[in-house]
Order: sequence, then C-alpha cells, then structure tokens
Amino acid sequence: MATRKKKEVAAPAKTSKAAELRNKDVAGLQAEIKDLQKAHFGLRMQKATQQLSNTSTLRVTRRDIARAKTILAQKQQETQAAK
Repeated sequence: MATRKKKEVAAPAKTSKAAELRNKDVAGLQAEIKDLQKAHFGLRMQKATQQLSNTSTLRVTRRDIARAKTILAQKQQETQAAK
C-alpha cells in the first residue's frame, strides 16, 4: 500500500528580527503584521487538519507577530510624544 506524502507549506520566507523591523515605517510594520497573521492562520488550519509536521513554527510566527506589534506600538508612542 502506498503512503500519501503530506503536503507541507513552508513558514514565512524570512524570520523577522527586531533590527529589521525597526527600519520599517508604520505602514510597513502593519503590512508585516498582516502577512504574519495570515501565515499563522494557515499554520493553525494545517495543525487542525493534521497536516502540520513541525508545530514549532506556530510558536515562531506567534512571537514574530508579538515582536512586530511591540515595535509598532513603540513607533506610535514616539510619534505621539513628538507632537
């Protein structure tokens, strides 16, 4: 009996680092957060359907989202303080 190979979807192409995120503007950070949330949703759906083999990618994307949101909040506070 032939076994079916499970379909794997790769995690986001690059790992977001704080230094890279700090170089982006507010619109760029918001776009990054949106992309990461879409990737995280896809991974959650794969986990629910038993298609995700590497579950640690969920934690990585969740932390990347938190990192990007933190830097976004810091940038927004800086603009508020500058006014």
